[in-house]
Amino acid sequence: MKRAPIKTVGLFGKYQDSNVAEYVAKLGRFLHGRGLNTVVDENTARALPEQLGPALPLDRIGSAIDVAVVIGGDGTLLHVARTLAETGVPVIGVNQGRFGFLTDIPLADMERDIGRILDGDFDAEQRLLLHADIRRDGRVIHAARAFNDVIVSKGELARLIEYETYIGGQFVNSARGDGIIVASPTGSTAYAMSAGGPILHPTLPALVLVPICPHTLSNRPIVVSADAVIEIVILGLSSSRAHVAFDGQLNYMLQDGDRIVVRRDQHSVELLHPAGRNHYDVLREKLRWGTKY
Repeated sequence: MKRAPIKTVGLFGKYQDSNVAEYVAKLGRFLHGRGLNTVVDENTARALPEQLGPALPLDRIGSAIDVAVVIGGDGTLLHVARTLAETGVPVIGVNQGRFGFLTDIPLADMERDIGRILDGDFDAEQRLLLHADIRRDGRVIHAARAFNDVIVSKGELARLIEYETYIGGQFVNSARGDGIIVASPTGSTAYAMSAGGPILHPTLPALVLVPICPHTLSNRPIVVSADAVIEIVILGLSSSRAHVAFDGQLNYMLQDGDRIVVRRDQHSVELLHPAGRNHYDVLREKLRWGTKY
């Protein structure tokens, strides 16, 4: 299917970072020089030294733009992408953070690489999202979307929590530990990797379950189909606390007996990269694979 031409670009900067304003302004001038319109995220616009175009809140900007450019770290892109997912707007990430797995265009190459994408020299990649319901006494009390992971973990006290895991309605195991991570392929290089989980190729239709500090050596990470429905049931919280986090940015406290149901979201996120980007090149660069000591 032929892609519609890009006419309007949405600009998003890392929140509460005064240094990002000059780069957003620079990119805006570059895009105007190419005859494109820009719409700025409302929170980003407040920090800009000049007006680059209309400012709209994040929950409304998606319907007014053809592509989104996020300047910041992976956390900023996660936040923007989750909200824009329902509109289908593709996202480009410019790295002003640390790792930059998702925001993979260096600041120094911003104009060159975005220019290449605008000229049609790019690769598009579909990334699946997670959807989670928290169910209490048979009803949904909270629902959220996640790009990287849904994490069930213990509270602030150093006490283990107990939980049961079900996949597709089938009982998997009962476990005690610090919690469990349900990660998308994108999230497999985030907390799940730090907890000992496998790295999944970002386009693989799969989910990974990674226990956090399990109280048994036999409790290992497992990979399941992206179509699987995963349920985590919280047990015995009378003397401890637990919560569920979505991408490490949204948090909800849990009670004994709560069920966290995680499945593939009906929407996905399309990321645009300069042509020739190689996932394994990214892993070598970010994780220092092959570095000689």
